[in-house]
Amino acid sequence: MSWTSAVGRSAQFLINLIVRALVLTRITPNAYTYIGLVFSIVAALLFGYAAGENQPVLFRYAALVILLAGFLDMLDGQVARASNQATVFGGFLDSVLDRYSDAALFFGLLVYYARANRFFYVVLTAVVMISSVMVSYTRARAESLIGSCKVGFMERPERLVLVILGGMFNRMAPVLWVIAVLASITVVHRILYTRQMTRPMEAGAGSEAQAAP
Repeated sequence: MSWTSAVGRSAQFLINLIVRALVLTRITPNAYTYIGLVFSIVAALLFGYAAGENQPVLFRYAALVILLAGFLDMLDGQVARASNQATVFGGFLDSVLDRYSDAALFFGLLVYYARANRFFYVVLTAVVMISSVMVSYTRARAESLIGSCKVGFMERPERLVLVILGGMFNRMAPVLWVIAVLASITVVHRILYTRQMTRPMEAGAGSEAQAAP
């Protein structure tokens, strides 16, 4: 057994222990989803109130809160399955609140840059917010047509990791640039992929229409 597989098994063993402990609390998986949203709002407030000398410190606190929120987001589905409480609505609710969590984080950054009179980064943050939402929307809309559309890189876990790194090391500006560019590329990739996948469907529909009496 390689050291990487050993680390993976150890990490999964630890996660399983945490999941069992969370199940014993009898807190519902949906409640953990709401708690994750609350943590994201707290992180957004820390971003928004950061200014002057306290800015690096509050950014680091925000990054830690986002890390905790992401941890809960990662575990709520496992808690649902372990406690036999997994539902279709639970998955839907998790997706909806994830969008609110993302928007809250970037809104907090937007407020921070607005208070700092950095208009360009207000615009850039707005672009990041829109492109992040569109990454999720294009996948959801495409999968209603073609079944699966997982192409592209800049999904929610990658965005959260970048924002956490930006907060911890006080390098949020380059992080926003990376997300803006890669998220936009991901959206375009999904549009082109969906176009490619729907062409045979449209050709088949056209052939059936021509064959019909």
